[in-house]
Amino acid sequence: MIEAVFWDFGGVFTASPFHAVRPYSASLGIEHEELLDLVFGPYHLDTDHPWHRLERGEGTLEAAMGAAVAAAVARGIAFDPRAFFGAMRDDIDRTIVVDTVRELQALGVRNCIITNNAKEFADGWRKLLPVDELFDDVVDSSAVGLRKPNPAIYELALARLAVHDRSATVFLDDFAPNVAAARALGMHGIVVEHPGPAMAELRGLAGLG
Repeated sequence: MIEAVFWDFGGVFTASPFHAVRPYSASLGIEHEELLDLVFGPYHLDTDHPWHRLERGEGTLEAAMGAAVAAAVARGIAFDPRAFFGAMRDDIDRTIVVDTVRELQALGVRNCIITNNAKEFADGWRKLLPVDELFDDVVDSSAVGLRKPNPAIYELALARLAVHDRSATVFLDDFAPNVAAARALGMHGIVVEHPGPAMAELRGLAGLG
């Protein structure tokens, strides 16, 4: 039986920042991977890139965006941070994700968010969900000074929920390397490309049918 589920926030409960901005990269006339590299750097690693520093609470959003604009200028790209963030939306109905959290709660399964986030976004993203009602804990990278895929942030989340059997846990994220890091620690991992199939896989692991 599954004892605890650990959830990414952006890309699971909201549009994925890695997929929703594809039209914006096309409008700039560049490959999508180049746009992601401009803003997020080598996201599968934990480095001193400005965005990674931002997510660890070591830098500011202004500094991270300034670095992205400078990198874009150097490549001859007219990157606009406001347009970039404005593109982070889609028309996918994610009601099923919140419904699944509630079903898991009814079974006695604990739920925790592990999010790579910025301090500047804290008030905004927490208003999108009844966070305190749905989750037993929130591990925010900018608050704890750790970010995925560093194994330490998963270890911290497991410890805070007092989970001892990692094979009885599941981690969901829209970024495959983050899921791979959780699997390497013995957790079940689900890559969320679309909420429907991902929730079906989770429900199967949890015995929800």
